[in-house]
Amino acid sequence: MTPKLNTMNLPHYNYFTRNNYLDYEFYSEGPKGRVKKIVLFTKMQDNPLVYNLAFGDEDPDTGVVSDLVITDNKDTKIVLATVANTINDFCDRHGDHYIFAIGSTKARTRLYQIGISSMLNEISVDFEILGSKNGVLYAFQKNVNYDSFLVKRK
Repeated sequence: MTPKLNTMNLPHYNYFTRNNYLDYEFYSEGPKGRVKKIVLFTKMQDNPLVYNLAFGDEDPDTGVVSDLVITDNKDTKIVLATVANTINDFCDRHGDHYIFAIGSTKARTRLYQIGISSMLNEISVDFEILGSKNGVLYAFQKNVNYDSFLVKRK
């Protein structure tokens, strides 16, 4: 599957949706082979409406999704751009609500932060990005370590 350009002009993988546009799947392709990735949106709270974004690899034998696996398929930017596209599609279907994201480990949260920072100009055209640090929300800035992220389409 060849990456294509999205509305943010970033290459991304084709993805498929199920469960009323709450679950998405796509395949990462690289030196480790073809790896199935899953993005899940789950409502966390009602006022304001916030959805949790969960993301991980699906085990081909068990179907269990793990957010602890390190695929290292050399396509991190394409994978993160694909996740951003699923957020866009989710918002098209469910409205422009807040999406909460945090890595399963501090290192993974840092990886997401690096990815957001590297694509900040493109992402911020369509999305408001907030970082949480010690329970306080800030407008996302490069070179600041955050504990989690809130994203909302503009």
